[in-house]
Formats: sequence, structure tokens, C-alpha cells
Amino acid sequence: MDHKLNETYITLYGHVELNKYRYICFVIMFIVYILVICFNLTIVCFIWIHKNLHEPMYIFIAALLLNAVLFSTNIYPKLLIDFLSDKQIISYSACLLQFFLYYTLTGSESLLLSVMAYDRYVSICKPLQYATIMRKTRVSILLVSAWSVPACHVAVTVILVTQSKTCNFTIQGIFCNNAVYGLQCVQSRALSIYGMVPLLDLVVLPMLFIIFTYTKILVIASQSSREVRHKAAETCSPHLIILISFSGLCIYDIIIARVESNLSPTTHLIMTLQKLVYHPLFNPLIYGLKMKEISKHLKKVFCSV
Repeated sequence: MDHKLNETYITLYGHVELNKYRYICFVIMFIVYILVICFNLTIVCFIWIHKNLHEPMYIFIAALLLNAVLFSTNIYPKLLIDFLSDKQIISYSACLLQFFLYYTLTGSESLLLSVMAYDRYVSICKPLQYATIMRKTRVSILLVSAWSVPACHVAVTVILVTQSKTCNFTIQGIFCNNAVYGLQCVQSRALSIYGMVPLLDLVVLPMLFIIFTYTKILVIASQSSREVRHKAAETCSPHLIILISFSGLCIYDIIIARVESNLSPTTHLIMTLQKLVYHPLFNPLIYGLKMKEISKHLKKVFCSV
């Protein structure tokens, strides 16, 4: 029976010293999760309700914030259950699903940031053609692509993982990320080669595209009137702040993976929890404070209460 259990379930060994602090961790992370849901969905609802926010820029912001809600919902509920459990386990199929959603939504955020950079590029560098280029059809295609392309990439990875024999049934972490590769007896050559494709398509190329577009925006804005420079600064600065935050999150994730063996279990747990807390809360705060139209609607609501 125990052998059957080991074949079916994966043990998450990233939870350490929870006997003393499990309830404190549960309360803190539960509050954070509620704040993530409330902050992000509040701005999404504002964009949905107010017609003056039915513009491509705000639609992409709503998509980015909704992506953060989905990302957090993929991690937090299971994490909260584990805080209160004596043994932290997850079925192999659920682990692969969490892995799939984690990297799909991370890739979607990267592509959404690229789409937002493209939107700002057209708005500032080609203002007379903006309405023609950013039509509803194109906006819809960009949004669908931002979610479907990463899903297809990661789905292939999951299929390759399932085709490999599993010998290990423990993960030194608190959720299923690239640590699932360590569950295989021998990592397949196809998986090793294909693993570079999502990295290139979902991280490297989008980042290069973003750098290119913002460079063009900077050049055009510096050669234009004060009004254009003000518009560029007002609408691009929140996106740049979010981009820097997202880049920092990716680098932080890589650092954790690289130095994992050199960290104590407690330090690794704390670093991982920080990664899950800051970014989903950071995005709505930046857009709520920095985007003039969104900030205006928020002030009306809070002033009327």
C-alpha cells in the first residue's frame, strides 16, 4: 500500500519547522492571497465597468492583473492546505498540472508585457495610425496568443515529462516547478533540447522586443514636443516599473534554483514565499497609483465611502 502511495503521490519537502509557525504562516499567506484577489480584481472591475477605460492599454492591464490572479490561485490554495497538514503531498497528475499552469502563466505575463510595449510604441510613435492598427480584432488576437502560445509550449514539455519513467517521489520545494525534472530516472535528450525553446520564445525574444520598442519610444519622445514626452512618461513608466519587477522576479527564481543546494531549508522556504508574495501585490498598486484614469476612479470610490 505504501509503495502504491509513493507511485501516486509526490512529497513536498520544502516545508520546514511548520510545527511552530504553521498557523502564523497560514494566516499571513491567507491575508496576502485575499489582498492579491481584491487588489487585482478591483482594478479589473473598474476597467470592465467604466467605458472610458475600454481602450487597448487598459484592456491589456486588466489581462495582466487577471493573469496574476490565476497565477496566485494556482499556488496559494494548495500552499494554505499544506501549512495545516502534517504531511505535504500532492498527486503526480496535480503536480504536473501545477507545473503546467505555473510556467504557462509566467510565459503569458512575459508576452502580455511585450504586447503592452507594442501598444505604447504604436500610440507614441504612430499616433495617427493607432486606431487603425489597434483594432478590437487585433487586440483579441494578441490576448489569445499571449495565453495560448505559452500553453502550447509548456504542454509539449509536460508530454515529454510524462513519457519518462519516474524514480524519485520527493521535491525539495513547496510547489511543483522545474523541480519535477528531478523526478525522472534519466532526463530525456528530447526534453533537454526542447527545454531551450520556451526559454527563447517566452523570455529572451519578448525581452529583446521590449527593449527595442522602448528604445524607439525614447528616441521618438526625445525628438518630439513636451506634450509627447509627458504622455510617454505618464503611460510608459508604470509598464517599465512592472517590467523591472517581473525581470527581477525571473532573476530571483533563477538564483534560488542555482543556489538551492547551498541554502538551508528554512532560508529556501523564506525566499520562495517572498517570490510568491511581492509581485502579485505589486502590479495593482503600481497601476492604481500611477495610471491617472484608474487612480481617478479609485479616489472617487474611496472618497465617497
